[in-house]
Amino acid sequence: MSPAFSASSTKIIQPLPLSTTRSHDKPLFDPLKSTSSSSFLGSTLKLRFNSLNTSNHPYPRRRSAVVAVSDVVKEKKLKSKASFSNLLITKEEGLELYEDMVLGRSFEDMCAQMYYRGKMFGFVHLYNGQEAVSTGFINLLKKEDCVVSTYRDHVHALSKGVPARAVMSELFGRTTGCCRGQGGSMHMFSKEHNVLGGFAFIGEGIPIATGAAFTSKYRREVLKEADCDHVTLAFFGDGTCNNGQFFECLNMAALWKLPIVFVVENNLWAIGMSHLRATSDPEIWKKGPAFGMPGVHVDGMDVLKVREVAKEAIGRARRGEGPTLVECETYRFRGHSLADPDELRDPAEKAHYATRDPITALKNYIIDNNLASEAELKAVEKKIDEVVEDAVDFADDSPLPSRSQLLENVFADPKGFGIGPDGRYRCEDPKFTEGTAHV
Repeated sequence: MSPAFSASSTKIIQPLPLSTTRSHDKPLFDPLKSTSSSSFLGSTLKLRFNSLNTSNHPYPRRRSAVVAVSDVVKEKKLKSKASFSNLLITKEEGLELYEDMVLGRSFEDMCAQMYYRGKMFGFVHLYNGQEAVSTGFINLLKKEDCVVSTYRDHVHALSKGVPARAVMSELFGRTTGCCRGQGGSMHMFSKEHNVLGGFAFIGEGIPIATGAAFTSKYRREVLKEADCDHVTLAFFGDGTCNNGQFFECLNMAALWKLPIVFVVENNLWAIGMSHLRATSDPEIWKKGPAFGMPGVHVDGMDVLKVREVAKEAIGRARRGEGPTLVECETYRFRGHSLADPDELRDPAEKAHYATRDPITALKNYIIDNNLASEAELKAVEKKIDEVVEDAVDFADDSPLPSRSQLLENVFADPKGFGIGPDGRYRCEDPKFTEGTAHV
């Protein structure tokens, strides 16, 4: 058994066996319904958290499932005062979650407009439909915690607190962007907010996240910084889970019990390749236990389910109990990027997931349980519209980077490579080509 887990001291998320196929005709996985045969896209997985008091089981497990699904409060009787203690979120939490998700959606919709108006260049990958994952996880982090993203990184940055102005300016390639206009859509970075970057190539962010988690553990255990309980979230997609960096980092994280959560945003498609056709075992969560860490499979279209799973996974990491692999099954509402006509996915499949919009689901939950009124939610939407409009105006009015910035943050000593002592490019000196052949 892996030394990363101790039956006496560790709470394990130990999944039960799954079937090897998924069917969109079956109900979604409901981790709360421990007494039923509820499944998630055809699986028979049930989520277990607490340990059993048994000495002969190598991995302690909990018989009662974690409270992680909004169905628990569907009964009308829960609208009484006595029942409000059973709600999964408070009014303040609900409005905060709703605001963050609406910000992500509205921001991405505006990005599409600006891209087609020629304000953005290169590839731009939007996050529409997957907001429950970003909000469900990042909303629980502290400022000192780290987030590592992919090329679909705008909303992760926003959820972590990077201002909409800074993200939009970066997309516009302006000096006021979070990377001074040098990163663009796929490379959001903010030292202040511990957003360690979006990464254009799949898989390359996972080792960075693993290193960040190692830093936290080193500071706490070697440098004796007792208050360093920082956690790292590594976001990546289903296509990445067939890459070597993924497996190497799962092994390292489990071996050293690193404070990291590997969050798989399984949107079922790797560009135009169906997840079911691209991997020998489509149930990604099972790769966690194979390396000695918990694996969890959750409905990524429900922010409340995601949030409850995230609480346990982040809590485990913060307590020093090691990593967790969480597979969030979600769906993107747009093509792979804004250059993708999105003609490969079945229209019926897209229509099915459109009915499961995570923002609409949260809105219905809030209203049905009297957490907030329609007017209050409209006020949130109006506020976000103003934030996004302001971000566009700010970005459009911001200056473009000067040419002298081109080699900054590229070489350790840019002045010794391509820029002269006077700050001008060496190639602009008329004598630069003296002695060379002209073709």
